[in-house]
Amino acid sequence: MKSFRTNARKGGFSLVELTIVVVILGVLATFAVPRFMKSVERSKAGESFNYLENIVTAQGTHNARSGTYASALTTLDVDMKVPKYFTVGTLTSTAFETAWELKLTRTGTSSGYGAYTVVFDQDGFNQSKSTIPADLIPNN
Repeated sequence: MKSFRTNARKGGFSLVELTIVVVILGVLATFAVPRFMKSVERSKAGESFNYLENIVTAQGTHNARSGTYASALTTLDVDMKVPKYFTVGTLTSTAFETAWELKLTRTGTSSGYGAYTVVFDQDGFNQSKSTIPADLIPNN
């Protein structure tokens, strides 16, 4: 006759082991998710900087040719897609078109950062007029 063990331990995880794993994953997620969301938002903010840096280059070319800055984006010799995560404001220029400014505003959800703005002018990024959080500025 074979004897069967009634108290034999079955394979698998106990409830305590599973609870510990869930707690560890929760702690890791607490630190990882905000960093991930920040990096995603930083890459989206980079879209505005790329767009505006192309405008700076196009304005420089326009100024070299005509002696003034363009007063409308349509007069620039640049073909770019409209940014996906930003609305493009109106290009403003001074009376004699010796200076210009363009503002992009973040649309949609922004990982808790709100609707920030990025402003460029003839000198490049204008941090004093922008409301973008400092930790989202590329190369900062």
